[in-house]
Amino acid sequence: MTDIIDTLRKVRRGAMFIIEAPSGTGKTSVIRNLMTLDNNLKFSVSVTTRKRRENETEGVDYYYVSDEQYDKLLAEDAFYEHVDSQYGSRYGTLRSEVDSFINVGQDVVFDMDWAGLRQIKAKAPDDVVSIYLLPPSIHELRHRLEGRGTDSKEIIDKRMGMILEKMTHWKEYDYVVVNVDVAQTVETVREIISAERMKRVRQTGLPEFVENLMKEAEND
Repeated sequence: MTDIIDTLRKVRRGAMFIIEAPSGTGKTSVIRNLMTLDNNLKFSVSVTTRKRRENETEGVDYYYVSDEQYDKLLAEDAFYEHVDSQYGSRYGTLRSEVDSFINVGQDVVFDMDWAGLRQIKAKAPDDVVSIYLLPPSIHELRHRLEGRGTDSKEIIDKRMGMILEKMTHWKEYDYVVVNVDVAQTVETVREIISAERMKRVRQTGLPEFVENLMKEAEND
């Protein structure tokens, strides 16, 4: 019996877990912890036309391509989603990269905003699970941004100014979690992931298993 259950767990379609939050909410920490605790989670590596920085690695941080290569990928509809940044660079999520994971039962985590979420949901609605993280309060959010010690007051004020616009999209997400404590939030998100993995549409080995059960019942 244990062998059968283990087989069912392996014969499944992966999911795309898109996580978004206002800057300073703790999204990066939550994703890092999830990746450490769950070997079946893969992080989506995007394509970009910007130049590689000294501390970055090809295939780990981004896939670095020329504008000509990007245009070719765009023409081939090779992206699940793509965006032009305000700084001139372009970014995209490769279908081939994501599908290579979900087609063999592995799940992909995305750090992506509502615009990217809309694009991916339009192309793969059954594969997407979206999670929005909220801070416990705006005061606490500013405190966290200031506590980083990496941004100037001007940058922090700019980030705070963008919060209201970002939070207006919270209703577009399947799950909303208030991040009071990172460890607890990670556990909550892990519970969401576990539940989503058990959905009937993702258990691709289930129809055959149920069919065999029904045949067994008929012959009993």
